[in-house]
Amino acid sequence: MSWQPITDERTWDAATLHLPAAHVLQRWAWGAFKSRWGWQAERWLLTDAAGPVAAVQVLKRRLRGPLSMLYAPRGPLARDEAGWDAALAFLERRARAQRVVFAMVDGDGWTGPGPTAEARAHLAQRGWSPSPQPPQFRNTALTRIDRSDDALLAAFKPKWRYNLRLAERRGVRVRLATPDDWPALLALYAETGQRDGFIIRPAEYYTDAWRSLHGQGLIAEHEGQALAGLMLFRHGARAWYFYGMSGAAGREHMPNHLLQWEAMRWARDAGCVWYDWWGAPEREADETDRMAGVWRFKQGFDATFAEGVGAWEYFPLGVGRAGMALLRRLRPGGRAAAAG
Repeated sequence: MSWQPITDERTWDAATLHLPAAHVLQRWAWGAFKSRWGWQAERWLLTDAAGPVAAVQVLKRRLRGPLSMLYAPRGPLARDEAGWDAALAFLERRARAQRVVFAMVDGDGWTGPGPTAEARAHLAQRGWSPSPQPPQFRNTALTRIDRSDDALLAAFKPKWRYNLRLAERRGVRVRLATPDDWPALLALYAETGQRDGFIIRPAEYYTDAWRSLHGQGLIAEHEGQALAGLMLFRHGARAWYFYGMSGAAGREHMPNHLLQWEAMRWARDAGCVWYDWWGAPEREADETDRMAGVWRFKQGFDATFAEGVGAWEYFPLGVGRAGMALLRRLRPGGRAAAAG
């Protein structure tokens, strides 16, 4: 077996879908999109007679002067523990060969979302360390959506069923968004970022992402006014609730409950099995976590907590703790709406 660079989009995406926990951030389109925003993307695949063993899309970014970093967003992907170990070893070699300051991974090991203690222990044994500045949420939440409307609704909490019906009775309507709706959605997103305290990138960044990944937007309206919206991205059997936006106006009409319901129905009808809520607290039952309220909202839709490995860093230059602290300050700035 040997690692091979992949230069064809169809070959790459098909290979990732053969591996557990295939993630939208390991799609070819995500790397192509990020290449227009300061990164360089390369894709590497390890195969044997049975098919793909491991795959990793690596993004490279210059930090300052000659200093650079490598990042495998929600990667590497691997068939099993041996494949994951081979992918980590490959990344370590790439980091040393390119003399980058550090390499970062934040995938889910070889297990997919779920128990990850073994994966963390394995990373530590190989000399990786937890990142103090993770670019993505460590954990997520999943709702299984491959069931009938009645079965899906029955799994929701009673108050959630009531609220989405209330939205319908009050005249809230959800429809698929078009490019003509992007200015309204981006205005709501800016309002959301200001209210919730996360970084908002230029509008062009989001429209580029939506086009590149063929995202599907949904918008909730009341009497012609946009109240809330979201953007879904798909890869394989999973749809990600990637960007969500809502304004202060009309919140009494419960537009977000109806919006999420229609988003799950759309994803199911598009062939998805899982609805990924893209973010959960650091600990499931921690009421002090800043995401506790958001987590309660997601739980009402039958969301299950899915633990991730988190972001881990490898320093190929062997710098000490003081050096690592200095180098970490050179990295790109804070998390923007939890999507790197």
